[in-house]
Amino acid sequence: MGVYHHGEHAVQQRAGLIDRAGSLAAAIRSELPTVAVEFLARQPMLVVGAADTGGAVWASLLTGAPGFVTATGPAAVTIDAVPPDGDPLRDVLARPAHVGMIAIDPAARRRMRMNGRARPADGGLHVDLDQIFSNCPKYIQQRRPTIEPATPAAVTTAPSHGTELTPGQLALVEAADTFFIATADAAGNADASHRGGSPGFLQALGPTCLRWPDYAGNAMFATLGNIEVDPRAGLLLPDWDTGTVLQVTGTAAVDWNPGRAAAVPGAQRIVEFTVDRVVQIDRASPLRWTAPAYSRFNPPPPRPL
Repeated sequence: MGVYHHGEHAVQQRAGLIDRAGSLAAAIRSELPTVAVEFLARQPMLVVGAADTGGAVWASLLTGAPGFVTATGPAAVTIDAVPPDGDPLRDVLARPAHVGMIAIDPAARRRMRMNGRARPADGGLHVDLDQIFSNCPKYIQQRRPTIEPATPAAVTTAPSHGTELTPGQLALVEAADTFFIATADAAGNADASHRGGSPGFLQALGPTCLRWPDYAGNAMFATLGNIEVDPRAGLLLPDWDTGTVLQVTGTAAVDWNPGRAAAVPGAQRIVEFTVDRVVQIDRASPLRWTAPAYSRFNPPPPRPL
C-alpha cells in the first residue's frame, strides 16, 4: 500500500474500497514489462499532464509515427515530440518537470499510465519513470486512426481572455464521449487519466462549470486522490474528426452525496469542474479517427439539463 499517498488512501476508504485497492497495489510497477515496451512502440499518440509555473495543471496531446515513444531502459522512455506552439505545456516541458502520461490505443481498447520526471532531450523528452500501470478497457470507444499531416493553427481562446468556454467549445463538450484529465498530488507528482462514456456524459452547466459522473473503475483512485489534496486539474478534449484539441484548466471537486449520484445512471459519485482558463489549438494533431464503436460498459448518459 506504500505506492498510494494519503489522498488516495482517504478516497479509497471513503468509497469502501481500501481492501481492493490494497490488492491492486502490486500492479503499480517501477519498471516497464516487455508487453508495455511493445505496446508503447505501436502508439501514435500520448497524453501528458503537468503543472505550469503558476501551479495550474494542464493536459496536452503529443503525436508521432508509431515508434515516437520508445523505452530506453527498464524505467525510462524517450518521446520524439513536444507540444505544439501555443500549448500551455510547451515551455513547461522545455525544462525538467513532473509529468503524468497515458498511452491509449482506442482500436484495441487498451491504455497504460506512466508517471515520472521529464527533461528535454533532442527536440523531445526523456522521462524517468516512477510508476507504471495499466487500466481495464472499460469506457474506451473503439476508433482507428489515419494520418493527415497538418500545421497547428494559431491558438484561439474564448472571450474574457480565455476564461470561459465559447458556444462552439460548449458544443464539443456536450458531444464528447472521451476526455483526459491531469492532476497532481501535494508534492507535485502528476498523473494523466482517461474518462469515457456515452455522448452527453460530460455536461456543461454553463461556460465555466462542467460536470461528469465518476463510474466504477480500478479502485486505485489516483485522480480523485490527487483532487483530495490539490483540486487543480486540467482537461483535454480531442476533436477526433478535425485534430483540434480543447484544453481547460481549473479546479475539481467531488460530490459524495449518494442522492445526487443515484440520479445519474452508473455514477458512483459526481465531479464538478470550475473553468479558469481555456486554450483551443485547431488542427493540433495530424490524426483523424473513424467513427466510434461505443463501449458496452457505457451507462446511459445523464438526462439533458
